[in-house]
Amino acid sequence: MDPRSLKKELRAAALARRDALDPQWRIEAALRMAEQADALAIEPGAVVSGFWPIRSEVDVRPLMFALAERGARLCLPAILDKTTIAFRELVRGAPLVDMGFGTAGPGEEAQVLAPAVMLVPLAAFDARGHRIGYGAGFYDRAIARLNAAGRPPRLIGIAFDCQQVDRVPDEPHDVALPELLTESGLRRFAPDL
Repeated sequence: MDPRSLKKELRAAALARRDALDPQWRIEAALRMAEQADALAIEPGAVVSGFWPIRSEVDVRPLMFALAERGARLCLPAILDKTTIAFRELVRGAPLVDMGFGTAGPGEEAQVLAPAVMLVPLAAFDARGHRIGYGAGFYDRAIARLNAAGRPPRLIGIAFDCQQVDRVPDEPHDVALPELLTESGLRRFAPDL
């Protein structure tokens, strides 16, 4: 099976497992993940991009709030077009607008930031830190742009343990995650050799 078809199959299976989780359990798991804010060791003043959760995704907002309490500046992705996202500053009390795909984020008046740390949503991951996104490639391109600008972000995947698969097929454009936070805690992966 070609990598794209296999990724599609793995994505569907992992998302079905995630969708089957009890909603109350997902809330409790998200709160446990927020308790790991200190383990992430993010410096005060660091710009951290989170995401507005969709469907059965981890609700990363409690973790984002915990990081903000420790001095992080927050931003959320804004979908600019079919291939590009920018990260707009999330300021308490500022209005959020519909970003499409069931997400919300700061409007055009918000400052665009370059995240030093990215909390990365994903559909599936493996024990090496390879991820399967939702298939649009927004994060792969955003990470590539930051890398090309000399500002490589620290990447931390956010998922539930049930989203782990045996092995994600590698493709040249894929970006492996050095770290992943689940309800079980923070995992760190060795770089591929």
